[in-house]
Amino acid sequence: MEKVLVTGGAGFIGSHIVEKLLEEKYEVIVVDDLSSGNKHNLPEGTNFYNININDADLESIFINEKPVYVLHQAAQVSVQESVENPLYDGSVNILGTIHLLQLSVKYSVKKFVFASSAAIYGQPGYLPVDEQHDPKPVSFYGLSKLTAETYIELFSQFFGLSYCILRYSNVYGTRQNVQGEAGVVSIFIDQLLKNQQPKIYGDGNQTRDFIYVEDIASGCVQALSFGNNIVLNLSTNTQTSINQLLEMLLNFSLKDTEPVYLPAKTGDIPHSCLANHEAKNKLNWAPAYSLQKGILKTLDYFRK
Repeated sequence: MEKVLVTGGAGFIGSHIVEKLLEEKYEVIVVDDLSSGNKHNLPEGTNFYNININDADLESIFINEKPVYVLHQAAQVSVQESVENPLYDGSVNILGTIHLLQLSVKYSVKKFVFASSAAIYGQPGYLPVDEQHDPKPVSFYGLSKLTAETYIELFSQFFGLSYCILRYSNVYGTRQNVQGEAGVVSIFIDQLLKNQQPKIYGDGNQTRDFIYVEDIASGCVQALSFGNNIVLNLSTNTQTSINQLLEMLLNFSLKDTEPVYLPAKTGDIPHSCLANHEAKNKLNWAPAYSLQKGILKTLDYFRK
């Protein structure tokens, strides 16, 4: 059984990756400081270390556990937080990644798989955005993810570390934090189940590419075996407007409520959609969940 170290493994996306890895018969070690993750997200008996990725003691985990692969999910993920506290954002997303890269090289990790984001593209020049699109981040979060990507590519050039960088579109699904700013699906569900009026920033015609969390998890696991030294989008290649999303949720939840329209957030990108043909081709992967199917599963989870 090959051993995989998952950073941020107790988080929303990370915990789904852990489940998928266990399903595929990998041995899993989770590193998470629980700043946003929750130990209850992990299957019982998971090999877990409560530690920050910048902690010097991380090295002892590499020495003792000898991971074959590193799946790096741990991150500061809030765009707002990155603007308010760029130093913290950079220390986690850039320095934390460098720390893991150094340890991966030192302890001969076979492959480094990195969770990046559509945020690195900024305002799209065309849609759907493919991997050749110029990166022009419009937030420190997007910049820190892009900088981490560049470090990974150079670590590969200098030290021969094999990698796969995965740029996620808008991920939603079970276990998503309703306080999170990116999780509009779970925020809407939470508001509807509490009989509150859903809040829409802007006119609601802005579009996103929503991908179900289990599709992200399966893409990450595929990246251990496929897609060497490459950058790929993990997405559905489908645009859905915020108004369409809410309409779908209202139908499924049998709620009848009008949204409250608020002023658009500064720097909000009007349209986002990522091309996924490269990932399908290189990772032998495809999203299994339609938006309807993913939303029903998410609604069911939040109702419980």
